Amino acid sequence: MTSRERVRRAVLFQGPDRVPIDLPEPYGTDFLQHVGIDPDPNWQPKIDTETRWEDEWGSIWEKLPGDVTMGQVKYHPLSDYSRLQGFRFPDYKNPHRYETARKVISENRQEKFVLAGIPFSIIHRLEYLRGHQEAWTDSYLHPEDLERLLDRLADIAIDSIENLASLGVDGIISCDDWGLQDRPMLAPKIFRKFFQPRYKRVYSFAHQQGMLTFLHSCGYIIDLLEDFIEAELDLIQMDQQENMGVERLAELFGGRLCFWCPVDIQNTMVKGTGEDVRNYAKYLIESFGKFNGGFVAKWYGSPEAVGHTREKIEAMSEAFIEYGGLIYQKAQ
Repeated sequence: MTSRERVRRAVLFQGPDRVPIDLPEPYGTDFLQHVGIDPDPNWQPKIDTETRWEDEWGSIWEKLPGDVTMGQVKYHPLSDYSRLQGFRFPDYKNPHRYETARKVISENRQEKFVLAGIPFSIIHRLEYLRGHQEAWTDSYLHPEDLERLLDRLADIAIDSIENLASLGVDGIISCDDWGLQDRPMLAPKIFRKFFQPRYKRVYSFAHQQGMLTFLHSCGYIIDLLEDFIEAELDLIQMDQQENMGVERLAELFGGRLCFWCPVDIQNTMVKGTGEDVRNYAKYLIESFGKFNGGFVAKWYGSPEAVGHTREKIEAMSEAFIEYGGLIYQKAQ
C-alpha cells in the first residue's frame, strides 16, 4: 500500500494496512513535505526589514531584534470597514504561485500523500486585517460587513484549491486556533452563523475536486467539532487532547472524524515518563484508530519550544510505529 493510499484509507475509515505516520527522522512520514503556495511574483512589499515588514494582505508586522517568533501585526489595513470596497486582496488565481508546488509534486516518486496548505486561516486572517478586538466583536457590531469579508476569504481559498487540484494534490489544510484551555474562544452559535458556512463552502468545493479536508486547531474545541463535521471536515489535527478527554472525543466523533495527533504536548509529553508516553501513544491509536482507520500519528515539530526531550520523542515515535503496525492486523 502506498503512503497516498494509506493516509486516504485511514481518513475515510477504509482499512489502511497500518497507522499512517508523520514523525521526525529516522522514523519517516507518509506525507510529501514542503507543498505550499509561492508569494505573488507581481507583489512587492512597501516595508521589508528584519524587524518590520508588510505581508501580501497589507498588514504590517513588527518584532524586536533577535526575536525568533513570527512577531505581531501593528497595522491592520481593514481596521475601518469603509476600506473594504476597493481593497486589494492577494491574487491566488495566478498560476505562477504554484510552480514550486508543481515541481515538488512531480518528484513524488514514493507516492506519498500530497497535503498542501491553503490561505484559509480565517479567524487569524481576520485578526490581522481588522485587529484582535475587532475580529472577535464584529459579529455583534458589524455583522453584514463581517459576512462580506468572510465570503471574500472563502473565495480566495477556493481560488487556491482550484489551482492545487490541477497539480494532483490529495488534501488541503489550514490552521485556526478556536479554543482556549477549557472552552471555545467564541459562542458556538456565533461560530455556526458566521464561520461554519464558509468552511462548508470551501470544504465542499475541495471534495468536488477529489481532495480531503484537514484543519489544525488547538485548545478546547469539542463544542465545535460537530459543526466541522457538518461542514465536511475530514480530519482534525490537534496537539492536545487531555483537556477534552480522549475517550470522550472518540465516543462522540470516532468513526466520523479522523484525528491526527501527537501525544498531548502540554501534559503527558512534558510531565510523563517515557513509559507514560508509550502508553499514551498506544491509547491514542486504540481510541481513535479502532474504526477501520481514524487516526494518523504525528510529532510536534518544535519540541524545544514546549520542552519535549529527545528520549520522549523516540518513545512516542517507536510506540506509534510498533503498535500502529499491529492494530489492523489484530482486527483481521
